[in-house]
Amino acid sequence: MTFFKKLIKDEAGATAIEYGLIAALIAVAAISAMSTLGGELSSTFGTVSGELTTANAAV
Repeated sequence: MTFFKKLIKDEAGATAIEYGLIAALIAVAAISAMSTLGGELSSTFGTVSGELTTANAAV
């Protein structure tokens, strides 16, 4: 019975789970931000590439 009392009082596992959930939330936020930023960067570099091609053809 004392084993179960110690198990209930032990909060180390709960803390580890909380840290894991926080890390997962940060990872999801970072992945979504990077995918959005990646799309915008791809569009920007495509525009710059097109402008350079047009400028090079005019020379």
